[in-house]
Amino acid sequence: MSTPGEPPRTRSITLDPRHRNRAFWVCVAVAALTILDISKVNVGLASIENALGGGSTELQLIVSGYILAFGLVLVPFGRIGDQRSRRTLMIVGLIGFAVASALCALAPNIWALVIARFFQGMAAGIQMPQVMGTIQQLYTGKERGAAFGLFGATIGLATAFGPTIGGLLIAIGGAQDGWRWIFWMNVPLCAVVAIAAIVFLPEVRKPSGKKLSLDPVGLILFALTVVTLMIPFLFTTGSPSDTPVRWWLLVPCVLFLAAFVAWERRYARRGGSPLVPLRLFRVTSWRNGNLIQALFFAAMPSIFLLTALFLQNGLGLAAVYAGMVTIGFALASAVTSWWGGKLVARFGRSLVIWGLSGVLIAIVALVLISDLAGDRLTPWLMVIALTVGGVGGGFVISPNQTLTLADIPPSEGGLAGSVGQLGQRIGNAVGAAIALSLFYSTIFREHGTASQSVVYHNAYSIGLLSAALFVAAALVVALLDLSGRRRAERG
Repeated sequence: MSTPGEPPRTRSITLDPRHRNRAFWVCVAVAALTILDISKVNVGLASIENALGGGSTELQLIVSGYILAFGLVLVPFGRIGDQRSRRTLMIVGLIGFAVASALCALAPNIWALVIARFFQGMAAGIQMPQVMGTIQQLYTGKERGAAFGLFGATIGLATAFGPTIGGLLIAIGGAQDGWRWIFWMNVPLCAVVAIAAIVFLPEVRKPSGKKLSLDPVGLILFALTVVTLMIPFLFTTGSPSDTPVRWWLLVPCVLFLAAFVAWERRYARRGGSPLVPLRLFRVTSWRNGNLIQALFFAAMPSIFLLTALFLQNGLGLAAVYAGMVTIGFALASAVTSWWGGKLVARFGRSLVIWGLSGVLIAIVALVLISDLAGDRLTPWLMVIALTVGGVGGGFVISPNQTLTLADIPPSEGGLAGSVGQLGQRIGNAVGAAIALSLFYSTIFREHGTASQSVVYHNAYSIGLLSAALFVAAALVVALLDLSGRRRAERG
């Protein structure tokens, strides 16, 4: 029996291994589509500006609107999926994602594209929590680690290949309309995956007949907290035109967060089912794993973004070639994510520590390469450094995901996974804001004092400093977590 405020306990479902694997690959395809649209659109911004006009604010909204909408709906729809039907919500999200992608591709002006991107982010936020909850319930034990290994490999490939795919589509479609193909490609892919979801996904949670409990007050306070937290970072570009007024939003953010925590505690004491059960934060593996995840994802997208900007604007590489520099990272992380999923049961948090150390070494190498290597040699050396980073990154993503959800019951897999995804999106926003601020402020400060090449080299090195600090912080958390586990085992 479940206690008040807790969802009913459900067991992992039993399927024929062949059917289970098909369901798993549907989940992987959904996640890849979702994550791919974060990274591939970045390289299309120059093409979008050329076709539709708009200033830095509108272009920033194309990226940040997707991330903000994604973060807003993750937790509530993770909760709905846990209470009702993950399969139905995944299909609804796929259909919504396809429609929003078509609206993006057909956008007649910059603001139509901004609005369509917001709806696309909402659709992504509906479907993504169902992925984590379904995988959590399909597998147990060592099989779950292997499944998250393959899952992490696919996410790594989608993240790193996104810029390359975007650059290729722009090269094929042309500078004026190539960006539209970035969105058009989602429509047939979503259709195929939606059909596969209808055919292969099991109904991992049957509608219970009970009234759906959404904690409306908690939902409103949660939304206000997320919006006031993310907006100051999402609208930070490093330009002198950035207004410091946006940082005042962090004051109401703290107040909304305090009100949210107080309400959730009160709601749970009264026998309600809170939007985010605060008892989850007492699970050490989940709490530390999510913190590592947020810090790591604050660093990695920033590395890809700054590298693309440096290679295109600083060294004059075409978008497609700048994107191809990350292929080594993608392939290496895919292999080590799969391998890490198999090894995590044996090595645990130590595997994550070694992975983070590898990523930190790669960042230091990128800084040294940008400072010391010649411009012609730089892209090739960066391929090597990013490949080393990919080896480390694969040992972080999937093993950490497995460890984070290890002590969470399958009945709460969607909600627990969606909180982790929210941490990633917040990490993305904070990391990108700090990295871009350091990068562009260096360019504005040193403009005219040295050649463009020297200025961009300096900006890249300083911008990467923030990524290095985030990875170092994640490494500290992982070391503390490992130390705590060992003390608990001895005690």
